[in-house]
Amino acid sequence: MKMKGAEALIESLKREGVEVIFGYPGGALLPIYDALFDCEDIRHILVRHEQGAAHAAEGYAKATGRVGVCLATSGPGATNLVTGLTDAYMDSVPVVAITGQVATPYIGKDAFQEADIFGITMHITKHNYLVKNPEDLPRVVAEAFYIARTGRPGPVLIDIPRDVSAATIDYEPVTQVQLRSYKPTVEEHPRQIAKAAELIQQSERPILYIGGGVISGNASAEVLELAEKANLPVVYTLMGKSAVPDDHPLCLGMLGMHGSAYANYAVAYCDTLIAIGARFDDRVTGKVDAFAPHAKIIHIDIDPAEIGKVKIPLVPVVGDCKRIVPEITKLVSYKPRSEWLDQINRWRQEFPLDYPHDEELRAEYVIERISALTNGEAIVTTDVGQHQMWAAQFFKCKFPRQFITSGGLGTMGFGLPAAIGAQIGCPDREVWCISGDGSIQMCSQELMTAVQCRLPIRIAIINNEFLGMVRQWQELFWNRRYSHVELAAAPDFVKLAEAYGAVGLRVEQREDVDTAIKRAREVTDVPVVIDFRVAREINVFPMIPSGGTIEQMKVHQMISAELPKAIAGQPSNGETNAVQATSTSKEKS
Repeated sequence: MKMKGAEALIESLKREGVEVIFGYPGGALLPIYDALFDCEDIRHILVRHEQGAAHAAEGYAKATGRVGVCLATSGPGATNLVTGLTDAYMDSVPVVAITGQVATPYIGKDAFQEADIFGITMHITKHNYLVKNPEDLPRVVAEAFYIARTGRPGPVLIDIPRDVSAATIDYEPVTQVQLRSYKPTVEEHPRQIAKAAELIQQSERPILYIGGGVISGNASAEVLELAEKANLPVVYTLMGKSAVPDDHPLCLGMLGMHGSAYANYAVAYCDTLIAIGARFDDRVTGKVDAFAPHAKIIHIDIDPAEIGKVKIPLVPVVGDCKRIVPEITKLVSYKPRSEWLDQINRWRQEFPLDYPHDEELRAEYVIERISALTNGEAIVTTDVGQHQMWAAQFFKCKFPRQFITSGGLGTMGFGLPAAIGAQIGCPDREVWCISGDGSIQMCSQELMTAVQCRLPIRIAIINNEFLGMVRQWQELFWNRRYSHVELAAAPDFVKLAEAYGAVGLRVEQREDVDTAIKRAREVTDVPVVIDFRVAREINVFPMIPSGGTIEQMKVHQMISAELPKAIAGQPSNGETNAVQATSTSKEKS
């Protein structure tokens, strides 16, 4: 069948099941946008900035489990995708980015709007292509989607010169992809599985430590079955949040720098750590040598490069956790572990996730009420900073792919476009974006995209007039030298929302929180922005300093507390794990 390269691109995308593209046109994309003009099977979402396109594709992919697609022109259009692609690479998100390029005779000659996006993205994509032969387009598209969605997911970029998309080719669909140099390991290894099961069965103080790989591998049900059958307490990373229900009796919540105190203590004292789809990130481990110092480690991951990169496991298992975990579950049996679970429950009672319930409007309270009034069933996207950690602590998730955030790269501006992608992908679900007054200003122009698409996204701005997390660090570690973190000079977010055609609300008192949330939930045809004017100088606790140890953890509670030097069955290391309690009065000063 004769067709232009751009038409072959669109046909290939349709064959991959693409229903939505987030993009922004430009000169190098004119043949592709002309082909889109006649395409009724693919919906194009016109964003207001290419970074928004990349983050929206991420949100779509994370919420649906399908590959997100974004489209940008050459030069600045392509380079505006870089932050989003890096974010997707760090968090293992399946995205295919398509960029226009100057015509092949002009490549390398500093043509108008030329940028070597192939070279620029080589280290921030799982793979990338510069297509110089129009006949290669169907094959490249098929390979790109195959690479993006298989193994450890990730972003793939296809750079298409304008003359390639305008050329006429004999189109033949590609029905099967075979790449000699790319063979992800998915098959389970029986001997390693047996070793892992034996170690779990022998353990007296096990902890199941799960990351984003459990969600991307669609293995949440399998992991929960293992936890219940073997009676394993569960902790999760920021990217692993929503993999297991937060209200499950075995769930201890998030671990790490801002994880619950009881989750961190459980990891510190465990004798076996079963890591599934997690990469031992520095925000989890702190000082690596002091992380889970007495534990034998089982590490299950589809990416062999992650095994032993940070912590050396006693039992490494490479492969697809959706296949591996059920095989382990078959080999283990229920074990009471009453002393261990009793100890964890004592930590829960002694160091609960809580905050002062005073007259101030606090961010924790706002997020708790969003969680309660949505029955914990909304999809939540976040930006990055204090509000992100409070959302991870106080929004209680029930099912996978419910909590969508930027983990590895920590990208401010991620939340709003990701919410757009999530709402487009899940039109029947309620979507909330929890953002900060700093983060929301990074990509606030995407409000226009949401209004144009009539998306009922609810945006909760936790407005403390600071770059809150940076201010917190300056308070705790830099003698309150608040260098360029105050954001008192800011837009009127209510008027900004109304200028875009959205609904704007402002809340300054605790008693008005529920009313505003309920009002936002009643609006079904445009976004709603709620400006929550919260207390200015409150901090996120618990907190372990970067590169620190559990002995340095500060917990958010009214009285000082101290852990015993050892627990039943655990040899003392001669050190007291003192908890440095930070009083409410100090936080308010």
